[in-house]
Amino acid sequence: MSRALNFNAGPAALPEWALKEAQSELLNFRGTGMSVMELSHRSKDYDAVHNEAISLLRSLLSISDDYEVLFLQGGASLQFSMVPMNLLKDGQTAYYALTGSWSEKALKEAQKLGKTEAVISSKENQYKNIPALDPSSIPNDAAYLHITSNNTIYGTQWHDFPSGLQVPLVADMSSDILCRPLNVEQFDLIYAGAQKNLGPSGVTVVIIKKDLLARSSHELPTMLNYNTYAKNNSLYNTPPTFGIYLLSLVLKWVEQQGGLTAIEKINGQKAALLYDEIDQSEGFYNGHAEQDSRSTMNVTFTLNSDEATKSFLTQAKEAGFVGLNGHRSVGGCRASIYNAVPLENVEKLAQFMKDFRKNY
Repeated sequence: MSRALNFNAGPAALPEWALKEAQSELLNFRGTGMSVMELSHRSKDYDAVHNEAISLLRSLLSISDDYEVLFLQGGASLQFSMVPMNLLKDGQTAYYALTGSWSEKALKEAQKLGKTEAVISSKENQYKNIPALDPSSIPNDAAYLHITSNNTIYGTQWHDFPSGLQVPLVADMSSDILCRPLNVEQFDLIYAGAQKNLGPSGVTVVIIKKDLLARSSHELPTMLNYNTYAKNNSLYNTPPTFGIYLLSLVLKWVEQQGGLTAIEKINGQKAALLYDEIDQSEGFYNGHAEQDSRSTMNVTFTLNSDEATKSFLTQAKEAGFVGLNGHRSVGGCRASIYNAVPLENVEKLAQFMKDFRKNY
């Protein structure tokens, strides 16, 4: 069986090595005679998997002991609510940078729980760019500033994160975590659904500064309080054990590639292949994002007519490419080139784009 040329936006491609490793251990995990999915989450065998995943993530991102690493469920969408539930107090305002649909959704949930304000927005520019943010525009008594580091639908990405802030910085990094080296110390809380760069759907990673845990009210429902997870090593209830196991395999694979510096280099090469074809096409392909805000994870573009776009997607599917349709809310095309998408697959897509343009 040949592997698909998978450019899905999420759930997305997983490293072939990780999948084969999971396959080899599926029925008999490390001599237990059971699958990981059958292990008790209180057993020593699963405990080793759980702690290894945390350790690998700490190592790859150089996460200090000042932070807790938590495994939750509910995806980033639940974090849209949990962040303000735990961090937004009466009399405070939470500030949001609006750079796409997911930041809009995060703001909408926070508005149900307290006072909020959009500090910057590129909505009027059809979310084609990451607007400049003046740190002095955020009062020192604000609850936090929330950003979405990468915008899958519009193909934009923060390349320089806000600095000089006097308030906690919260980031939804669901679609670009582990795509490059990261100074975790710039952030007070990072959350990410796993299904793009970390592993399968069903696991959500939260990296939270321990100092912030004091903000969580005891009156919160148990499963919506970050302290519940921090005090119990994310084992208060049954976690998504198989998902965490696969996440640990993905992290091992990243290590094997040479870590985040090596991953960033390959991601840059992949993105350049597609953006170069877009830029050289003389308007046949039109990138959505402005050049200084382009994402290295999601390359979004349209063709010069609806007919051409339809033909492109049809022929691409016939050629074995999967997941190139743009998000249903904006249309067009989107190539999601997360860490696990091989360079050779992106080379094939760039060549397909070139050939289609010449033959259309």
